[in-house]
Amino acid sequence: MVDPKIIQDDVNRFLAEDVGSGDLTAQVIPADKQAKATLITREAMLVCGQAWFDKVFSSIDESIQVDWQYQEGDQAFAGDVLCYLSGSARGLLTGERAALNMLQTLSATASLANQYAKAVSGTGAVVLDTRKTIPGLRLAQKYAVTCGGASNHRIGLYDGVLIKENHIMAAGSIAKAVSAARIVSNSVDVEVEVENLAEVKQALAAKADILLLDNFSLDELVQAVELNNGVAKLEASGNVNLSTIRDIAKTGVDFISVGALTKNVQAVDLSMRVDLED
Repeated sequence: MVDPKIIQDDVNRFLAEDVGSGDLTAQVIPADKQAKATLITREAMLVCGQAWFDKVFSSIDESIQVDWQYQEGDQAFAGDVLCYLSGSARGLLTGERAALNMLQTLSATASLANQYAKAVSGTGAVVLDTRKTIPGLRLAQKYAVTCGGASNHRIGLYDGVLIKENHIMAAGSIAKAVSAARIVSNSVDVEVEVENLAEVKQALAAKADILLLDNFSLDELVQAVELNNGVAKLEASGNVNLSTIRDIAKTGVDFISVGALTKNVQAVDLSMRVDLED
């Protein structure tokens, strides 16, 4: 789970962006008016993001109650009631958009990650996310990926070494880049992006820990697995979608990275109906 302080910081940003100096429209409702609300999903989804949803409302009004009908990570279906809410009518209406935005986005991320994880089930390959995340929401989306059953690659530039084409060019060679990376940090794995089988051999000779096989054909992936012979970990990347990922996994690679998990998400369709109490 994400650190509660980070969740609070996220919510503070959401509310500053959406509410600003105050919700002008909500002021048409008497301040003491109470209400109940029902949150429904219009499509199948994996529930993810409850902590952010709850924090939006508690940050606006601590008396607002949220009664979840599903646990985090549960599968829900079109028409299902996800939760019931009660409390200040103004607070419910003010928090509605910010809360739904986050729940829709994280549930979509988790749901898509779950589809990819299921697609490689039984092959031994692990689906990884990338750094192609929505700006400002990386930790939240990385959490959603794991909620969906996939795994995280490095979180950022600070917790892993991934030597790409431009790094290799600047360093002078794969061997020189790997050697320099070992000096910079010997506490993390060194991964090298390779574009052909000749570079696979160079990266193995340089004793890279992980090889990122970029846009390899299925036949090339099989050859890379044979060349590697279990020495390094192999990650396939490029041209990966739900139609191709199982065949990629069956080549014997250890990991398959999928930028679409966090980059191409389409928000889950949710609806929150608010009813004023007499």
